[in-house]
Amino acid sequence: MAENEPLLGSNNGGEVVLAERESEATQRKTTTTLSSRVVSLDVFRGLCVFLMILVDYAGSVFPSIAHSPWNGVRLADFVMPFFLFVVGVSLAIVNKIVLDRTGATLKVVIRTLKLFILGIFLQGGYLHGITGLTYGVDIERIRWMGILQRIAVGYIVAALCEIWLPCQEMKRVALFRNYICQWCIMFLLSAIHCGLLYGLYVPDWQFSVSQSTGSTIYEVKCSVRGDLGPACNSAAMIDRYILGIDHLYAKPVYRNMKECSGSNRDTVSESMPSWCHAAFDPEGIVSSLTAAATSIIGLQYGHILVQFQDHKGRLYNWSNLSLSLLAVGLFLDFVGMPFNKSMYTISYMLVTSAAAGITFCLLYLLVDIYGWRRLMFILEWMGKHSLSIFILITSNIAVIFIQGFYWRDPQNNIVRWIVTQFVHK
Repeated sequence: MAENEPLLGSNNGGEVVLAERESEATQRKTTTTLSSRVVSLDVFRGLCVFLMILVDYAGSVFPSIAHSPWNGVRLADFVMPFFLFVVGVSLAIVNKIVLDRTGATLKVVIRTLKLFILGIFLQGGYLHGITGLTYGVDIERIRWMGILQRIAVGYIVAALCEIWLPCQEMKRVALFRNYICQWCIMFLLSAIHCGLLYGLYVPDWQFSVSQSTGSTIYEVKCSVRGDLGPACNSAAMIDRYILGIDHLYAKPVYRNMKECSGSNRDTVSESMPSWCHAAFDPEGIVSSLTAAATSIIGLQYGHILVQFQDHKGRLYNWSNLSLSLLAVGLFLDFVGMPFNKSMYTISYMLVTSAAAGITFCLLYLLVDIYGWRRLMFILEWMGKHSLSIFILITSNIAVIFIQGFYWRDPQNNIVRWIVTQFVHK
């Protein structure tokens, strides 16, 4: 394979995923190829997979690297934006020249549907995790959104932008103007996200939770506009209306807040605020708008990679773009728009995209310029097989398979023994 290809995947755990590797041999033969494969892109993708595994399995032991309960960013909160970023970079390389836009669009739609359906299978509730040997899900409670579904959204938006809104002029000194239509799409998605988040009125609402003793109805008092808390934000309201509260993530990360401490366990305290018992999807509809914008930002880094053949030009433009995004993101946080992964706020999008750009610059410098490829061979391998690793390890398919072999009793298996000895000790 002569070129880097897109990985359909996205980050949270914790929350990440991933991407399908695509071969566009005809396009690559008709366009000027880079002098060599950009190995740092594979390494970056592998780093995303490694971080996803790390925060998923070590986050319960080291809470400081797990997802932030609400506002703020921790290590786990960078995983999903990194995946969305690398999807955009890869798409810019694969789609340097598109000869058949309709055919390319059809391929993108088919790949998106495959990834979305795979995400529903892995995270929709069909699999019951490593604690049980059963499977199956009630269609009335299936979770529609998830990590791979979010990456599928970012992929199709960025891919359509690259296919139908190509470079307007071939002037290397005006990259922003050359791709002004793509930037306009990114600004439009951000504006819609901001308008929905701050402009919609959220009324009081109620929901029921099924327990062993029966169903309990909870009521949440809101009657507010522009609230960014876990109880009364409009992003959750839209998901409840469109997707249905029974189709959202049942154990949102905000249950780790001190107000809800313990409600993620089997025993739920009635003394906690009512909203602590509610479902909330961090990969919901509104937050997917700015998530898709992250992939469009990744496209711009890919354009720099394609249009500049010298290392200095690439690093200079990547650095300028990263620092600009970082400055704007920090300013928005300073004026009151918090970093929030669950709602994927604009400040969070910009800062994490900047972090992805800076990380990519460092890996490019170390791997493609200084030649540290051998030291990164594990990450490179993980990057080339990212979707398979996500399915087998991050989604616990391999663990569930191993757990299926037991001695006399289903509880007597190697996975449960490891969990008992090292996790619940």
